[in-house]
Amino acid sequence: MINGKKITVVLPAYNAEKTLSKTYNEIPHDIVDFVILTDDYSRDNTVEIARQLSISYIIKHESNRGYGANQKTCYDKALSLGADIIIMLHPDYQYTPRLILPMSNLIANGTFDVVLGSRILSPGALKGGMPFYKYISNRILTFYQNVLLNQKLSEYHTGYRAYSRIVLENVAYNKNSDGYIFDNEFLAQIIYKKYKIGEISCPTEYSKDSSTIRFFSSVIYGLGVLSVSIKFFLQKARLFHFKLFDNKSK
Repeated sequence: MINGKKITVVLPAYNAEKTLSKTYNEIPHDIVDFVILTDDYSRDNTVEIARQLSISYIIKHESNRGYGANQKTCYDKALSLGADIIIMLHPDYQYTPRLILPMSNLIANGTFDVVLGSRILSPGALKGGMPFYKYISNRILTFYQNVLLNQKLSEYHTGYRAYSRIVLENVAYNKNSDGYIFDNEFLAQIIYKKYKIGEISCPTEYSKDSSTIRFFSSVIYGLGVLSVSIKFFLQKARLFHFKLFDNKSK
């Protein structure tokens, strides 16, 4: 705990057997109350390794449901455990678990409701192995998103995020896509509801064992990002209404 706030780390996993132990062992367990791993029907030994590590809670999907669906399972479980701060960390070691403490602190002391681990604020994104085409597409998409969402974020595409419980309780994340676009839909909802968002510089480490989406899927993702941003703009301008931005109870 920090300031009496219960901290839970969620690991949405898919074929993470080669990096799970390294990720888990660097989590600051002295402040983290629970670790939840949700496995999206991996074809390797991810679940077996998770059991060997004695991870607090392991949930296995009986079919491959998608990246977004995996996160929904994580967050539902974290809320049921009474978590006050929820950290979403990819178990492929692309992001360092050592930032869990400062990210949690920023929420525990009330500075922000959401904290993003930004690879772009760090000067070593490309040196860390981020593919050049991903870096360029990240910068282009982020520019358009900042214009349409009226923000000044350094990036919208990080997989390292910390949330206050109040955000998960009030944002309708279960209405979002089960695929990769989930992250951007969720962030757009958070911005629409005017929660305070902070960023922290995060070094990145891409390796042959890091998870990644293929080029064609990246193109589909990019089009989805633009679609979400346009919906946000139209909703804010009161030109259209989208269920994406409804309250959780609706």
